[in-house]
Amino acid sequence: MLVASILGAMATTCAVSGVGFLIPELHTGEGLSLGAASVLAAAPTVGLMIAIIPWGAALDRFGERRILLLSLSGTVLATLAATAASAADLGHPAIGATLLVAGMTSAATNGASGRIVVGWFPPRRRGTAMGIRQTAQPLGIGLSALTIPVLAAHHGVTAGLTVAVAMSVVGLVAVAATIIDPPRTETPHAHHTDANPYRESTYLQRVHAVSVLLVIPQSTLWTFVPAWLIVNHHWAPGSAGILVTVAQILGAAGRIAAGRWSDVWGSRMKPIRLIALAAAATSLLLALADTVSTPLAATLMVIATVVTVADNGLAFTGIAEFAGVGWSGRALAIQNTGQYLATSASTPIFGHIIDSAGFPWAVAIMAAAPLVALPLIPPDHPVPEASITA
Repeated sequence: MLVASILGAMATTCAVSGVGFLIPELHTGEGLSLGAASVLAAAPTVGLMIAIIPWGAALDRFGERRILLLSLSGTVLATLAATAASAADLGHPAIGATLLVAGMTSAATNGASGRIVVGWFPPRRRGTAMGIRQTAQPLGIGLSALTIPVLAAHHGVTAGLTVAVAMSVVGLVAVAATIIDPPRTETPHAHHTDANPYRESTYLQRVHAVSVLLVIPQSTLWTFVPAWLIVNHHWAPGSAGILVTVAQILGAAGRIAAGRWSDVWGSRMKPIRLIALAAAATSLLLALADTVSTPLAATLMVIATVVTVADNGLAFTGIAEFAGVGWSGRALAIQNTGQYLATSASTPIFGHIIDSAGFPWAVAIMAAAPLVALPLIPPDHPVPEASITA
């Protein structure tokens, strides 16, 4: 079930974030500015943001398996429609509209797969298990980086879009074969099913705010690094895809390590403080290295990518544990809504900054986000001693 959860969430990553890897071909092959290509790339993120809270409420009511099957089936259909619109040369607005729908249909998988982990794994292994589940995002980004730019460069945008179709089919089959809803038994510390945790504490609100700020560096890097390597530094699409894939695989390992770290410390928030500091530092170093055109810039990009993605699983686990089974679907949906809202808003903004001022300035500006997040990180919330499972 853990592997199926990863594959289902990878489908969402490919459908939502994979479009960013079409930016080099949209820019150089189809004549769109980076800003315009970024707007198209943000379409599925906007769709996800619109639909994710209703999906979360449905999760709380109907359970994980049914919602995952419905969501992934819709994602297969929507990504097929986007591919067909591109093949029929219906224009970028039509492609954008179908990608918007793909984002809407795929919006359930992150929260549902997170609830699978919290429901089936005991607390002292839950951070590690969630870290493994959270590898879906860097693995999905890595798969997209390795395939989409090469396919698009050689065969056009339509070929690049088929990656999301294929991953959605794989995720749907895996979920249908393995996922079972976990027992709906509360942890002793969790809020009662009918109690709104947002009214009793600011813990969730602060974690959401921190995560919104910390997602800005990671989304900026995974969206624009391929174009930075291919357009600015004249890397071949295949070589750029390999480097980005290596960075994402290392980032996946970093998420697992961060999850294990939180299990050992008995805290989800303490590691986030150190990750935020490291994200700011590595981003500033990357901006400086690119300004002086040192070959170290590519290495620093890999380090920054690993650091900036390490916090997601910790926040996800902390939110699900604190909210309990009666509210975790909605709480995780709110978490993802904030992150994807930040991504959809910041992607065009940073695209225009890169167009007008260059990549180093954009990276230096994004480094401010984790610094702002530091004072918002809430006090450590202890990991519960009892499992959510029966």
